[in-house]
Amino acid sequence: MWVIIVAAGVGSRMKTDMPKQFIELCGKPVLMHSIMAFVDAIENLKVAVALCPSHIDIWLKLCKKHDFTQPHKIVEGGSTRFHSVKNALTLLPEDGFVAIHDAVRPLVNRHTIINCFDDATKHGCAVPVIPAVDSVRQIAGQSNRMLDRSELRLVQTPQIFKIDLLKKAYRQEYQTSFTDCASVFESAGNKIHLSTGNIDNIKITTSRDLAVAEALLRMSQASLTDLNS
Repeated sequence: MWVIIVAAGVGSRMKTDMPKQFIELCGKPVLMHSIMAFVDAIENLKVAVALCPSHIDIWLKLCKKHDFTQPHKIVEGGSTRFHSVKNALTLLPEDGFVAIHDAVRPLVNRHTIINCFDDATKHGCAVPVIPAVDSVRQIAGQSNRMLDRSELRLVQTPQIFKIDLLKKAYRQEYQTSFTDCASVFESAGNKIHLSTGNIDNIKITTSRDLAVAEALLRMSQASLTDLNS
């Protein structure tokens, strides 16, 4: 089994000089938390990280600074998420399953990871989702209309696929509608199986998200301490 951590973004919405995947969260970079969430959940998992070419040296220095020795392969990311994943897939064999995960979702829990891998082995893929809790309206030009939120789901990662099927899907030409791996996989004629996500698995895109993630992580660590005491 493999995981590809997509970490090639520049994080412009964070408005910091440091890319968001490298910002410290409870003492270590966000990306390290994301990698270890998978390593701790799945035994003998192989890890690949897609990085912007100009960020690779930054990452290597951070690994040295934080004494991060967890084995992982580094691949140069592309101009879009699609191209970053496509580049990383060249490292993988044809057999097995791969999880594609956002580097800036460090709070994915062990249950979600294991459950998605289990669902993928049964259905060929697994995409975690959570219900939409807010009212939703669709805008069309100058008009808008209400959508039934009971029929909507918010998509998360990790998205897990049979490697051979995902590689085949990524032979397509890039389209702007490819916002995640599920959209690429579906465009190739495959069905998407929805799995249960977790509400704390937030995507860090702003400084507010970082503050929320830090609070959630400290709560989780405190709970573990209480259980072990």
